[in-house]
Amino acid sequence: MPTDNPASFLGSHSSPFPPDTSVLHLPTLLSCTHRQSAFPCCMKILVILAFFASAIIQAADGWAYLENDQVKLGVNLDAGACIGWFSRAGSKDNLLDAYDVGRYVQQSYYGDADGSDWNGKPWRYNPVQGGSWRNLPAQVLETRQEPNLLYAKIHPRHWATGRLLEDVTMEQWLHLEGRQARLKFKMTYSGSKDHRPHHQELPALFVPASLDTLVFVGPDGTLQRLHPGFPNEYVRRGAEPWMAWVNAANEGIGLWMPHTDQVTTYRVRNGNKADCSYLAPIQTFALKPGLVFEYEVALIAGSLEEIRAAFRR
Repeated sequence: MPTDNPASFLGSHSSPFPPDTSVLHLPTLLSCTHRQSAFPCCMKILVILAFFASAIIQAADGWAYLENDQVKLGVNLDAGACIGWFSRAGSKDNLLDAYDVGRYVQQSYYGDADGSDWNGKPWRYNPVQGGSWRNLPAQVLETRQEPNLLYAKIHPRHWATGRLLEDVTMEQWLHLEGRQARLKFKMTYSGSKDHRPHHQELPALFVPASLDTLVFVGPDGTLQRLHPGFPNEYVRRGAEPWMAWVNAANEGIGLWMPHTDQVTTYRVRNGNKADCSYLAPIQTFALKPGLVFEYEVALIAGSLEEIRAAFRR
């Protein structure tokens, strides 16, 4: 989601492209033994088909879900196929804050000031996957749902004006690996304007206010525990490419972010339902004609120990 403070912090110019980790790994379905060999072949096929059908759950309310025995990931097909749900399997507690479409996990990029206005605030060219702040939905061009894969292609909207931006195409590939959700994003800019460099949120992560402690390994190798204020603060991680928001029991959500070591973060605490905790890995680059930009991150649900162990591998 857009923030009020496109920052003056120096951005990373390192390569945004992590190693290719787009190969899908389906969970083991059956472990057949000699004792199971009498199970009719046709019944095995039916069980396999039933599993594949349950790997993606198409809800009647416009949501689609990926689910395995550890985590559940949901996208809102009526809001640019943005990610608005991530939880442990079987849990009713969403680890994401989906207060409005701007808080979904999604692609959003910044260009130059263009005279636009976001609810009384001067704004800029800002394609957002979920749509506009007035809830005009983005245009979903294509969706593909396969066992353990959700794909979508989208034309976003300008966050402030609501204009459909056909000069920007966003794509995403989502799949699950154990307790992780792997998210691959791609943006193609075919516009004619050569924008100046700006901070880019890659991506913004909004979580419930109950997840109030930001944990990461700092540049000195020690574990850091922060309670950011508002407006934005800026931090750098160390060699371990992850950060996590956790609650008082050290449980929460982790973000694997190999493409940058810089993060902007804040917490909003006004005592109402809009309260949240936020972080966004950032890089600084310009939207230029012909730009194709892609990156990959991962979400994980679990304890701080589980998050760190998974992302240190």
